[in-house]
Amino acid sequence: MLDAATADRFATLTLGHLTREWPYRLDQVLNGPADLALPSALHPIFHGSFDWHSCVHGWWQVMRLARLFPAMGQTAAIEALADRMLVPERVAGEVAYLDRPMSAGFERPYGWGWLLALHGELALRPDKPWAATLEPLARAFAARFAAYLPKLAYPVRSGKHDCTAFALIHALRWARTHDAALAKLIEERSRAWFGADRDARPWEPSGEDFVSATLCEAVLMQAVLGPEFRPWLGAFLPDPYGAPTACLRTPATVTDRSDGRLAHLDGLNLARAWCWRALADDLPDPAAARAIADAHLQAALPHLADDYMGEHWLATFALLALTGR
Repeated sequence: MLDAATADRFATLTLGHLTREWPYRLDQVLNGPADLALPSALHPIFHGSFDWHSCVHGWWQVMRLARLFPAMGQTAAIEALADRMLVPERVAGEVAYLDRPMSAGFERPYGWGWLLALHGELALRPDKPWAATLEPLARAFAARFAAYLPKLAYPVRSGKHDCTAFALIHALRWARTHDAALAKLIEERSRAWFGADRDARPWEPSGEDFVSATLCEAVLMQAVLGPEFRPWLGAFLPDPYGAPTACLRTPATVTDRSDGRLAHLDGLNLARAWCWRALADDLPDPAAARAIADAHLQAALPHLADDYMGEHWLATFALLALTGR
């Protein structure tokens, strides 16, 4: 369970890298020498945490913790940093980056979904200006989703950043409050892509996965289908505790946490814990589903700060797992 002490530990961990500029991996197409610039010049807000998307969801994490645990030790530091960083001129710089040539695929769709999740979290603090300030960037990514989803003939069923279902879980949650047309589009496209899926036979994980494409699809459809979900889930996972889905129930093994891609598997364990918890009440034997989630949590939680390759992002997935839906 998430308690104040754990929340403060997560927040301390993430504040340690949220504005740490080095090392940093850029997602950028160079159109000429003028495009060469420091990360903090290219991304006035999200230039920490090793890469843009990790910085975005690091912000989601600390803002969520500050809202849930206002009395924890790091809340004042989080809010002071938000007052300094989430300001109009910095947001304008982030928006300007999206106008660069050949930027249409920047952070698609993983970073897009997390940016909308961050804006949605900030909107839960109407006493602060942060959501209104970030809204132009959120609207820019919502527009990108609206343009992209009708062109996506097939969903991306991977366990990495291009996973369609994972991004849309966050985007749909945001859109239902902030953009009804986008919510309708996500629901329609999700039904078209996944509505007829039956009798899943997953081959997971791949060696560098950090989400389960199979379980994320189920969590997305849980949000999309409402009362139609249980019949769909029963057809999609007809034997959730049997041999065909054994690979979804066994925590992944991480062999080298200093290797950023191999360290993804700690994130997979946390993401699976989140999904099994979210799905538990709609599955036969919810207690068994929660036990599977707990096993995945126990495999990953001790390793959040073993190496910077995991430290810069794993606490976000731990928070996702511990706060569920």
